[in-house]
Amino acid sequence: QEQLAESGGGSVQAGGSLTLSCEASYNCYRMAWFRQAAGKQREAVASMDKDYRTTYADSVRGRFTIASDNAKNTVYLQMNNLEPEDTALYFCAADSQRRPFIYAQSNDGYDSWGQGTQVTVSS
Repeated sequence: QEQLAESGGGSVQAGGSLTLSCEASYNCYRMAWFRQAAGKQREAVASMDKDYRTTYADSVRGRFTIASDNAKNTVYLQMNNLEPEDTALYFCAADSQRRPFIYAQSNDGYDSWGQGTQVTVSS
């Protein structure tokens, strides 16, 4: 059964760093990180496909870096200079159907989702 295992969430003060990890139980064409803050809609944070094409939300560009280990079906999100506005439940997502790049930041671009890992950034 397709499954995503997330880890690395936690609590950090503003300006600190965290690294999230997500391992898929199957080979994925594209993996991504989404986040959902309390009372808000889920939003795309970053994604990467097997051609190393990436996307970033404007709010995290320059602070977050997505990386992958294709042999291990694992994706990482290195988060630097964290801000309180980054506080959210972070979800790993995967696409095994090779959807076009235009879907990389869309909820509809992914067919598997992790359970979420909480990131809390304090002032």
